[in-house]
Amino acid sequence: MDREQEKLQLKQHIIKYLNLLHVTPEEITDDMPMFREGLGLDSIDSIEMVVMMEREYGLKIENPKDGRKILHNINSMMEFIEQGRAKLNSQ
Repeated sequence: MDREQEKLQLKQHIIKYLNLLHVTPEEITDDMPMFREGLGLDSIDSIEMVVMMEREYGLKIENPKDGRKILHNINSMMEFIEQGRAKLNSQ
């Protein structure tokens, strides 16, 4: 799967986990902020996204401060996923 397909899959996971019935993957741009402006998510949504990252990608976000940076947008989430995979593959 290439990076664009992975981004699409990530967007689909976000929509599913957060039950965003009014949003399509195409409406979520890669640099769109997830919280406040942009997608308009809140702190409860961030917990669901942390759960999603663990269930779908096997990656834990340990530090809440890191979570803010990681969950900022699709690009930052993909970077976290790719770094996590690289770390797992090097073990």
